[in-house]
Amino acid sequence: MESFDLELCFEVAMKAVNEGGELIRQAFDKKKQVLQKSCDVDLVTETDQAVEKLLIQRVKENFPTHKFIGEESVAAGEKCLLSDDPTWIIDPVDGTMNFVHSFPHCCISLAVLHNKVAQIGIIYNPVLEQMYTAKIGKGAFLNNKPIHVSKETDLNKSLLIIELGTSRDPQKHDCVMKNLVSLSSKAHGFRSMGSAALNMASVASGGSDCYFEFGIHVWDIAAGDLIVREAGGVCIDTEGGALDLMSRRMICASSQELASEIIPLLTQLRLERD
Repeated sequence: MESFDLELCFEVAMKAVNEGGELIRQAFDKKKQVLQKSCDVDLVTETDQAVEKLLIQRVKENFPTHKFIGEESVAAGEKCLLSDDPTWIIDPVDGTMNFVHSFPHCCISLAVLHNKVAQIGIIYNPVLEQMYTAKIGKGAFLNNKPIHVSKETDLNKSLLIIELGTSRDPQKHDCVMKNLVSLSSKAHGFRSMGSAALNMASVASGGSDCYFEFGIHVWDIAAGDLIVREAGGVCIDTEGGALDLMSRRMICASSQELASEIIPLLTQLRLERD
């Protein structure tokens, strides 16, 4: 198996993400060409496609044998396979609905895995100039300044993030509503911001205390998983076990105690794996 150069991968990733961010900035205030994928709230724009193409091209120039899992590539028919090979997992515009409406809560999410273990996580909101980064064992950062979770352990004092997601599926909608009702009298408050990656970054930086979602994909959470854990938080399965990036469900929290308090209150939802 080929050697893995963490620092070189991080250098290439940062350059590519900054370049992709410029494409998002240039298109942000302009009228977008919007197409539907699975339903009328699951959207893709020419910018999603252009950013993903750019990122993959830049990586291939430097690491021709590395593998990729990209949201738009999978949507176009490529298989979603995670092997032990160095693998770049890309969401070119996480929060496409926000981007379409010029709501400044969208980002590039990029993770690099080796032997199925996250080595690098980058979440970049080029509109608000928020660059979240993590390297395995090196801590988490926002614009090069260390970040940490809040360490909150009490649900009554916690700000939670809950999303409807990009699905019109009645079962998924029912699950979200049941969980909202179940937690409504116990949490300090709720937010819904429309980007899984930035939701996880919010937990990592202490702006919120917990985020969970059913129906997300590996490209939504792979970078955030590492960033949350490197910031001192937990990122696990919604039933309390180890996180399976391909399972399409995840809870991240400022502490294990908080996650353990929330999990028994959740209505669970099992979906087809990535």
